[in-house]
Amino acid sequence: MNKPNIALVMGGYSGEHDISIQSGCQVYEALDHQKYNVYKIVIDRQGWYCLADNDQHIPVNRHDFTVPGVDRFNLAFIIIHGNPGENGVLQGYFDMLGIPYTTCGYYTSALTFHKGYCNPVVKSFGIVNVARSVLLYDMSKPSLDKIDDAALGYPLFVKPAAGGSSVATTKVKTPDQLLPAIQQAFTEDSQVLVEECISGREFDCGVLRTKTDKYVFPITEIIPLGNHEFFDYEAKYQGFSNEVTPAQCPDAITQQIQQTSSQLYDLLNCRGICRFDYIYDTTRNQLYFLEVNTIPGQSAESIVPKQARAMGISTQQLYEMVIQTCL
Repeated sequence: MNKPNIALVMGGYSGEHDISIQSGCQVYEALDHQKYNVYKIVIDRQGWYCLADNDQHIPVNRHDFTVPGVDRFNLAFIIIHGNPGENGVLQGYFDMLGIPYTTCGYYTSALTFHKGYCNPVVKSFGIVNVARSVLLYDMSKPSLDKIDDAALGYPLFVKPAAGGSSVATTKVKTPDQLLPAIQQAFTEDSQVLVEECISGREFDCGVLRTKTDKYVFPITEIIPLGNHEFFDYEAKYQGFSNEVTPAQCPDAITQQIQQTSSQLYDLLNCRGICRFDYIYDTTRNQLYFLEVNTIPGQSAESIVPKQARAMGISTQQLYEMVIQTCL
């Protein structure tokens, strides 16, 4: 029997390109090459290509997603963080070509990637709190009056409405810092979210449904180190945080986060591995939803693989479950 051909799709057009490449290479090493023919497919602004083991760049035909010398791909394992892998664009492309893929569908991907659109939907479910926010559309004349009217207070967060890895995200403490932060966020996206700051403990929870089971992983607490006041890009990828798995917190909080994550996974019609991020306000004892990552990081030290290992599931087993569910 021929081995299935797996296209491991990485890279992308956003500021998370390099992180995606790191994640993709980790997944490539973890996959069972005795069972699958795995091809590293890199997408970037210069073109789409298959990265061979000898570093040769073999062009990908975008019309039918084929590579010379390779039969049709049986599955696209998408590991692109950001545009076009996490926002529904590739999902729609693969749907038209009839190629299965490992992530949420195009509609769920598009919705969850845009925080300004996803947050009101999550709030409407009535199962978790969502911070108040203002969505800005026009960089030429950002409406600071809208922010004043919302009375979000300081500090507050300014972030691209559609983006990840905390790229161009700023914690704004004073009014004079607001406009520069908005301008920076607009360099990453055409819409910007200005959000009230919820202080507390940050937790993450991964969820995966297979053909037969649903896995809600042990939760992780994110503890920024040094002068990093939140889980920013450096804290995520340059070691300026402690990530404690399983989190050391009361069982009631753990159960609330896991139950909420499981419900959101279903209500948002998620597929594949997703990670749900929260802030637990320790003053008011309330849980606040931050975002859902439909393509969470898969590098060696990424959160979800750690959660799976804490549950007794190896990284290879984790990806095997994802692939077999799709195939």
